[in-house]
Amino acid sequence: MTQKNMNDHFVEITPKDVKALMVIEIACHPHPWTEKTFTSCIGGRYFGASLKDSNNNDIGFYIGEYVAGEATLMNICVAPNKQGNGFGKKLFTQFLTQAKALGATQIFLEVRAKNIAAQMLYMNVGFIEIDRRTGYYPSNTGFGYEDAIVMSLKC
Repeated sequence: MTQKNMNDHFVEITPKDVKALMVIEIACHPHPWTEKTFTSCIGGRYFGASLKDSNNNDIGFYIGEYVAGEATLMNICVAPNKQGNGFGKKLFTQFLTQAKALGATQIFLEVRAKNIAAQMLYMNVGFIEIDRRTGYYPSNTGFGYEDAIVMSLKC
């Protein structure tokens, strides 16, 4: 299945979706969110959606936060067996659309310094680096730390 499949669709994330989405979260991150953290990022100032295929299987998801005209991408994941098919871009585009619909005039995110593919996706829609958090993330190798690049887009 590719990004062009018109049967893919977005569904708002609810607490009942957390267990299924945790499978993707754990597969994508060496230091994943806990189920409690994930659940705490549903409702209120948070918004998110999962991308499902024509059989209603989860492809990936995003979680955003909206406060006082500013939105932040908190988490975005694509199931490892679905990566490389444009689904990350599709999820990110939906996040941007939803953030702007909520009234965001500025959008923030942070990304691992070594995640060049994600940085390119973000830069291609106009995000710029505004800061760097030195040693913010534990390294994926288990030794040391990795910088976080903070990026922003004015809407």
